Amino acid sequence: MAEVFRILQSGLLPPFSHNSPITNNSYKLYRRNIIIRCSTTKLTKTTHNIPWGCETDSLENASNLQKWLSESGLPSQKMEIQRVDVGERGLVALNNIRKGEKLLFVPPELVITADSKWSNSEAGDVLKQYNVPDWPFIATYLISEASLMKSSRWSNYISALPRQPYSLLYWTRSELDRYLEASQIRERAIERINNVTGTYNDLKLRIFSKHPDLFPEEIFNIETFNWSFGILFSRLVRLPSMDGRVALVPWADMLNHNCEVETFLDYDKSSQGIVFTTDRAYLPGEQVFISYGRKSNGELLLSYGFVPREGTNPSDSVELSLSLKKSDKCYKEKVEALKNHGLSASERFPIQVTGWPLELMAFAYLVVSPPSMSRQFEEMAAAASNKNTSKKDIKYPEIEEALQFILDSCESSISKYSKFLQASGEMDLDVTNPKQLNRRVFLKQLAVDLCTSERRILFRSQYILRRRLRDIKSGELKALNLFDGLRNLFK
Repeated sequence: MAEVFRILQSGLLPPFSHNSPITNNSYKLYRRNIIIRCSTTKLTKTTHNIPWGCETDSLENASNLQKWLSESGLPSQKMEIQRVDVGERGLVALNNIRKGEKLLFVPPELVITADSKWSNSEAGDVLKQYNVPDWPFIATYLISEASLMKSSRWSNYISALPRQPYSLLYWTRSELDRYLEASQIRERAIERINNVTGTYNDLKLRIFSKHPDLFPEEIFNIETFNWSFGILFSRLVRLPSMDGRVALVPWADMLNHNCEVETFLDYDKSSQGIVFTTDRAYLPGEQVFISYGRKSNGELLLSYGFVPREGTNPSDSVELSLSLKKSDKCYKEKVEALKNHGLSASERFPIQVTGWPLELMAFAYLVVSPPSMSRQFEEMAAAASNKNTSKKDIKYPEIEEALQFILDSCESSISKYSKFLQASGEMDLDVTNPKQLNRRVFLKQLAVDLCTSERRILFRSQYILRRRLRDIKSGELKALNLFDGLRNLFK
C-alpha cells in the first residue's frame, strides 16, 4: 500500500480502525510491562546501506512478484500491476469491475503475520521466548527473511519493496527542523524516529547482544530497522475478521490511496482469502484504489511520504497547540487537574474545516477560568481529556474570553505557517515521479504542500472565530456572562 501518490503523501503503535494501514496517534514502546519513553536530543543522518529491495519501483520486480504469487496460489485477478499517473505503480482494472464486487482473494499462506514460519526457526523461537510484541517481531522477521535473499520464500516480495520507504523516518533532524518547523507533524515525526531507535536499542540490549550468532549486527542494525519499520508503517494492516491480526499482504499493498474511497481489506471466510469490496465501478485501464484510513494530510506524509492535493482530503485536519499561561494565578491547580486526567499544561487538538472538538473548548474554558471556579477545574480537565462521563450532553456556550484565547492560538500558528511559506516562495513542480527530483527541492515541496493545506484550515477557523466574536461584541448574540455561564455549566 505504499505505492501511492508519493511526493518523495504511535506493544507498539495501536492499530487503526477498519484495516487501512495502522493509524499513528500515540506511539509507545513496551518492554514486558514497562513503558519505555525514548528521547534523543540529536538525530543524525545515517547511511542506509540496505542490500535488498528495489531502488526504483520497477515493473520488472512487480511482475516477478505477480508471477510468484500466482504460482503460490493467488487466483486469477481482474487487476494487474502497471505504471500509473498517481503513484509510481498501481493495480489497474483489466475488465469491467462492478460496485460492490469483491477483489484480491489473497490466501492466508501468502500473508506475513507474527505466526509466519521463519526460515531461521531458531531466531524466531528466541523472539517468542522473550514475548516480543507483534510490531517489532514482524519487523525483525522481515529483516531476517530479507537477509537470506533468494533463499527466503518471500524473496520476490521483498525484491519488490522499496529500498528506502517513503517515510519521515528517512528525514534528518535538520530536514525536519527546516521544512516542518511550522507543522505539529514535526513533533510526531521526531517522536516516531526516537521510538524506532528505542525499539531497536531495547531488542539489541535484551536479545540481539545475547544471541549474536542469530542476530549479527551487520544485519540487525538501526539502518535495517529503519527500513523494516518504514515498510510496516506504510503497509501493515489489521484484519478484523482474523481476530484483529496485523499483517503484510503482498499484492494488496500495491493498491494506492484515494481520499474519496472508503473500502478496506479484510479476511473473507467464504472465499478464505484477503479481499476488499469496491465502493465504485471501474472501467478497464482505470486504476483501482483503496482507503488508507481517514487520515489528515500530515498523517499521510508521516507514514507514506505524500500529501494529497489541497482541498481533496475530507479528513484533513491540523493540530492546534493550546497552553496554560504560567502567569495564571491557578497555574499549579490547573496543571494538577490536567495531570489527573492524562493531560499536560500544553496540549494539541485537531481542527478541521468544519470546526473543532468539544475537548478543545473544554481546555480553553479551563485556561480562562478564574480562581472562583477552582472547584470545577477537575470537571473541565476531564472534559478536555474526553473522560467526562458524568455529563454526556455537556455543551459549552461560546464565551468571548474562551473564543479569544482560541483565536490568539490560531493566529499564532498562522503566523508560523505564513513565515515559512513566504520564505519558501512559490514552487510549481511535477511531483508524479519524485525520485527524479532533487532531494532538497522535493522535501521542500512536500512541506509547502502540507503547510498550505494546514494553513487553509486555520484560516477558515480564524474567520469563524472572528465572526462569532464580532457578533458577541455587537450584541447580535445574547452572550452569556463568562463566569455565570461557567457556573451554570458545571453545577
